Amino acid sequence: MSRIEQRVTRSGPGCLIQILWFILVGSWASQIWLLLAWLLNLTIIGLPLGLWMLNRIPQIALLREPAQLTTVVRLPDGRIALQQTNLPQHPFLVRALYFLLIGWWFSLIWLEVAWLFCATLLLFPFGIGMFASAPKVVSLRRT
Repeated sequence: MSRIEQRVTRSGPGCLIQILWFILVGSWASQIWLLLAWLLNLTIIGLPLGLWMLNRIPQIALLREPAQLTTVVRLPDGRIALQQTNLPQHPFLVRALYFLLIGWWFSLIWLEVAWLFCATLLLFPFGIGMFASAPKVVSLRRT
C-alpha cells in the first residue's frame, strides 16, 4: 500500500539575507515597483502586467519565492516519488470579482502601510508579514 504526504515548501534565502536585502534594496525597489504596477492597473492594456507585478511584490521586497506543494508518494516496494506543483488557487471568477470590488484599492493601502511599518524598527516584522501576504490581498492568490 502506498502512502501519500503533501507539504508546502518554500525555497530562497534565509531570514538575515531577506532583511538585509529589504534594508539595502527591497525598500526602495518595492516602492517603485508598487507604484509602477498601480499605474499599469489604471489602464486596461496594462492591467495583466500590473497584476503580475503586484503578485511579485514579495520577491522584489524580500526575495521570497512562491511556495510549492510537494507531494511525496512512498510506494510499497520502498521507492519514493516526488511531485512539485503550485498551490491550488481559488476559482478565477472569485479572484476576478474580489480584485474588482476590493483588491485593486485595498492592496495599495495594504502595501503602503506595510512599507511604512518596515520603515520603523518596532513594526518591521509586521511589515515583512504584510509584504509576504500581498498576493492574497491583491487577488486572493495563494503563495
